[in-house]
Amino acid sequence: MQNKGLIKLFALLFGLVSIYQLSYTFITNKAENDAEAFAVNRISESEEGYIAKRETLEAQYLDSIGDNSILGYTNYNEAKKKELNKGLDLKGGINVTLQISVKDILKGLANNTKNPVFNKALADADSASKNSDNTYVELFFEAWDDIKGETKLASPDIFANKSLSDEINFQMSDDEVKPIIRRKIDESIVSAFEVLRERIDGFGVTQPNIQREGNSGRILVELPGARDIARAQDLLSSTAQLEFWETYVPNNPELQGFFFQANEKLKTLIEADEVEEPVKEESELDSLLSDVSQDSLDLAGQRNPLFDKFQLGAPSYAVGVAAVKDTAEISSYLKMKEIRRLLPANMQFVKFLWERPSEDSEIVELFALKSNRDATPRISGDVVSDARDDFDLGGKPAVSMTMNTKGAKEWEELTGDAYNNRTGIAIVLDNKVYTAPGVSSGPISGGRSEITGDFTVNETKDIANVLRAGKLPASAEIIQATIVGPSLGQEAIDSGFKSFMIAMAFVLIWMIFYYGRAGVFADIALLLNILLIFGVLTSLGAVLTLPGIAGIVLTIGMSVDANVLIFERIKEEIAKGKGKSQAVADGFSNALSSILDANITTGLTAIILFIFGSGPIKGFATTLIIGIVTSLFTAIFITRLLVDWYLSGKTRRLDFSTGITKNLFQNINIDFLSKRKFAYIFSAVLVGIGVFSLLTNGLQEGVDFVGGRSYQVRFEQPVNSSEIASELNDVFGSGTNVKTFGEDNQIKITTPYKVDVEGLEVDNEIQDKLYTSLQKYLPDGMSKQEFISISEEDQIGIMQSTKVGPTIADDIKNNAFLAIIGSLAVVFLYILLRFQKWQFSLGAVAAVFHDVMIVLGIFSLFGTIMPFNMEIDQAFIAAILTVIGYSLNDTVVVFDRIREIIGEKGWRGGANINLALNSTLSRTLNTSMTTLVVLLAIFVFGGESLRGFMFAMIIGIIVGTYSSLFIATPVMYDTLNKSLKSGEKVPAEES
Repeated sequence: MQNKGLIKLFALLFGLVSIYQLSYTFITNKAENDAEAFAVNRISESEEGYIAKRETLEAQYLDSIGDNSILGYTNYNEAKKKELNKGLDLKGGINVTLQISVKDILKGLANNTKNPVFNKALADADSASKNSDNTYVELFFEAWDDIKGETKLASPDIFANKSLSDEINFQMSDDEVKPIIRRKIDESIVSAFEVLRERIDGFGVTQPNIQREGNSGRILVELPGARDIARAQDLLSSTAQLEFWETYVPNNPELQGFFFQANEKLKTLIEADEVEEPVKEESELDSLLSDVSQDSLDLAGQRNPLFDKFQLGAPSYAVGVAAVKDTAEISSYLKMKEIRRLLPANMQFVKFLWERPSEDSEIVELFALKSNRDATPRISGDVVSDARDDFDLGGKPAVSMTMNTKGAKEWEELTGDAYNNRTGIAIVLDNKVYTAPGVSSGPISGGRSEITGDFTVNETKDIANVLRAGKLPASAEIIQATIVGPSLGQEAIDSGFKSFMIAMAFVLIWMIFYYGRAGVFADIALLLNILLIFGVLTSLGAVLTLPGIAGIVLTIGMSVDANVLIFERIKEEIAKGKGKSQAVADGFSNALSSILDANITTGLTAIILFIFGSGPIKGFATTLIIGIVTSLFTAIFITRLLVDWYLSGKTRRLDFSTGITKNLFQNINIDFLSKRKFAYIFSAVLVGIGVFSLLTNGLQEGVDFVGGRSYQVRFEQPVNSSEIASELNDVFGSGTNVKTFGEDNQIKITTPYKVDVEGLEVDNEIQDKLYTSLQKYLPDGMSKQEFISISEEDQIGIMQSTKVGPTIADDIKNNAFLAIIGSLAVVFLYILLRFQKWQFSLGAVAAVFHDVMIVLGIFSLFGTIMPFNMEIDQAFIAAILTVIGYSLNDTVVVFDRIREIIGEKGWRGGANINLALNSTLSRTLNTSMTTLVVLLAIFVFGGESLRGFMFAMIIGIIVGTYSSLFIATPVMYDTLNKSLKSGEKVPAEES
């Protein structure tokens, strides 16, 4: 081998750089372990809320040592930025995809026009977006072109308005306006991106990730390690629409009269059976308002749609109070056209808003705000120049704000009106009244104001943070979310590490058992390979996920393949009577073609998976790609260096086998081709059964593909999943699936309930229903907050949740289809280029298609029987693509040997094909068995979330090994033999 010195230098530098990069991870882990030990010693488990107290103490400890020098070249704060990133499934946290509403941006650009053509085009675009992959703005333009008639986008009441007058004038055609609108929308999405980035920077998590997803208006946000999930969700989805409104006078007689009229009108609008019977026992609502007199109306014994849920009067500037659970229904009543018509003429534009409910409160107040025809507030949040978290005079957390000159003037006018009218000023953020103070001393000048209420310190920090960052230019809906508790993340780390070590130990021992001292050299190369994988992951800032660990473990199994190929070829060269040095040189040289072809085909499928996958699956593809590259380097160069070094000693002997394995798979002469018809029939039957099952039973599609919500719930005692499924189907309707997930005290609940409805309100509603339905299975006294909170302290309740909206589910499904078709097409073309015969490509693709159909068939047949999750989701698609890559790996190695042998010895009616298959049998079985045991280690020890993924790959490896011998080669033989009879030339080995 030439340039040995250069390769040694490169390997040394590569290894040292990897160790250097990983050193930051070891440094941060040690510092954090020290901080944890410090907190444990100071805070006893007997103290109430000890977990939160320990976390606070840990943070203080790390802050105190953050800038202290460590090992002379870094400190904790610096090392934290450069450590190996762990994904949500290993660290816990939240991953969301936000959809910025392009519809809101368009309406804003058109100054909320009432133009009927414009609004009809928006409605048509809404409908079209449910069944189209096009961006919303393009769907809007298409809808506009269909219905515009003589109306132009550059109309003064649409886009040729005062706000856009510098760029759009009345003379412009629609084609001239469209690119300007596209640019404006892109600018708004960039603005939303920057606003979210500023908010996340103020949230306080390490290694957050935020990125745009093309031109779709989607923004991906990952907050690994985020503990307060509800706080994170509010932070991301809040538009920060700050408004200041004047309230009506409390106990306004006209308003009270309106509510009485509304109650009577609702009796005629709502059927009696739609109104629930009022709860008889005294609630917090009744006790709080026991002093509020309603003697003027005898409601006893009557059906009162409004007053059964709402009580007039409140101790503040509100008009009344209601239970939190009834607010949505009451709001729907007050929005009815028939009810709005009952408002007095001077109040026809009144705006009703609920207060922001305080934690654990059952009731909220309703405010009536003075509004106008355009529903614009007296003062908007644009005038706020600064905001900071503070404390009020009573020492309670508050938010103080400073306004600009314009805002200060408007604030003085508003406070003057409130003083004169004896009304309150409602401070509204995202359509929730945070506080509504009165003005007791006349107009307030200077533009300073304060938001007070029942806040925690974190809440005031977040409010000040979003106000400083500014409002989003449009609403942001969470269309996909994955939430993982930290305790589940630690379990994933433990199970992943265990499977990694077991797989590693098996491979290291097996290589020594099978190849003796040469196996030791392969093991050294393998250990270096693992070091390089982690070093590259850290250097690139890539994220390590649980599927990523599976990718590394799979790489261990696959990296054996290159060494097996090399060692088997060396053994063949030795058998020909060549000297050791020459046999090694020829063995490496002859194996190179097969190694490159096999790894390139696997790499191509991994790249496609990286392009079309997302989240943890992208992590799997990343580690697989890196592993393929480092495996090639270590197997081809490092193993060669070690073997050459050992053989340089004149008295040293290297046999590439042991006494037990020396004659294994020698002199085998199986006539594979003669068995091809039986194989065709056997495979046809298997595929036929699978297709029949697919047509009749179908597949269990996960939320990734159909949309919906999924919850992993853990209980103290074993539970009956069928019993819970029956109960939840009564609550959520048909389609809710409940299955035991791992141990029999843990279940996975998947429901399509309100899959088309976005918003945290629906999430909260489902959590309420889950808690109510499952309460009898939970420990006595467990609150809803304890059930839904995902924390280290709680080992019972919701451990993980996933939400996928229908639009993004369609995108995931389309991407999965494109990924599979794309990988097949790319591989077909690669093999066609490599072997110069379409028959080779056909054989390879036929084998892959056969493998995929059998895996799908098994998942269809046994999906409801197996005691682990067998849903079709992104992880399953990753498994299918890996199976495709592995099957091709096997097939290409066989094809390479066939091409080589018939190039040397001729076609001979295909007889030499059997010779080629027999000569690769040792490598085929050795690699397959090694990889299979590695996968079994992950399947058994790698955690419940990986079992379905690994099961698909185990089936794929078994079927892929079979198909490379009995499907790919026979199909190639039959088609090529037919062509040769027609006069085609035999494929020769490439030089």
